[in-house]
Amino acid sequence: MSYFSSYQLLNPFWWLSVGIILFKAFAFVDAATRREDAFRAADKKTKPFWLIVLGLALVLDLLFGANFISSFLTLAGLVAAIVYMVDVRPAIRAVTGGRGGSDRLSRAWRSLGRRGNGRW
Repeated sequence: MSYFSSYQLLNPFWWLSVGIILFKAFAFVDAATRREDAFRAADKKTKPFWLIVLGLALVLDLLFGANFISSFLTLAGLVAAIVYMVDVRPAIRAVTGGRGGSDRLSRAWRSLGRRGNGRW
């Protein structure tokens, strides 16, 4: 344990790897919570395509580590996550009005927001 605390927590590359993994995880969860028809309406690749690409990038980093210096797969997955976050996500949010899914939970949150003059 002393090796971890003395070396890893002071290593900036370890923190960068953790940041990359968290960024990819956020992109994957965001893609998973978006509606399927929103991808088609935004004229982007399909939801299963993005889930496979982002999920594969995340799983490979979790299995082999996010070694961004020597790993081509980490860099390719990071580029895919950046493309999703910069290009696909804003287009989907524009189509859906910023909301994710159309399930009961989303409708419940919207109805709660309408009470009290739309303020929380």
